[in-house]
Amino acid sequence: MPTFVAGLPLHVLVVHAVVVLVPLALLAAVTVAVWPAARRRYGWAVVGLAALAAVSIPIATSSGEGLRSRLAGSPLIAEHAELGDQLLAVFVPMVAAVTAVVAMAHFRGRRRANTETGTRTDPVTSARWVRPVATLLAVVTIAFAAVSAVQVVRIGDSGARAAWSDTHYVAAHDEEDG
Repeated sequence: MPTFVAGLPLHVLVVHAVVVLVPLALLAAVTVAVWPAARRRYGWAVVGLAALAAVSIPIATSSGEGLRSRLAGSPLIAEHAELGDQLLAVFVPMVAAVTAVVAMAHFRGRRRANTETGTRTDPVTSARWVRPVATLLAVVTIAFAAVSAVQVVRIGDSGARAAWSDTHYVAAHDEEDG
């Protein structure tokens, strides 16, 4: 993977996909987990968005490692890299949980449709354990979404500190303020 594109570090460009897609996927996943109408209407789109966000994470970490190899060693960069490597471990379980929430709703919806048309229902989806499991999966989705959101903020903060810690701003002169 190239380290630079058009003179800009690839990581700086790719990280914006993570910064946008992951929080958007987290908000959408929580919405789908708690709102049945949204789950029925947008569930599979949310799963696709979450999968796309998950794919963007290793691309960002890989491009970050490439950039890290071109920079002088720094504890701030090391902290940022370590935090970035941890995001996938908390985000993928959220993707799995929201996928399970949507799949259970899909199959429960199909069972209801079959019941209305007079066809035989599937005993697996009509079992009493389905509702508690669906609730548990929604709670797991929300928990991993919360942890992922905190991790994204921690990564962003450490990345900003690593990039800007040596930058000192000087007060502008009055004639330069426009």
